[in-house]
Amino acid sequence: MIGDPKWSDDELIDFMMEHPILINRPIVVTPLGARPCRPSEAVLDILPNPDIGPFTKDDGEVVIDSEGRRVR
Repeated sequence: MIGDPKWSDDELIDFMMEHPILINRPIVVTPLGARPCRPSEAVLDILPNPDIGPFTKDDGEVVIDSEGRRVR
């Protein structure tokens, strides 16, 4: 797997250049854990302070409404 420590940074970059889908899954690390954050709202589960106010994705989908409630 790509997470194997045997791969050097240069090898990992080569893999990503060869297979861009690998970087289409951003990995977010916080004190509460790490996870691939696709869809983008998955990051809300590991934010230390998830009270970020209203959150609407680039495509217009509302994730957190104006009252601070998660819509999905």
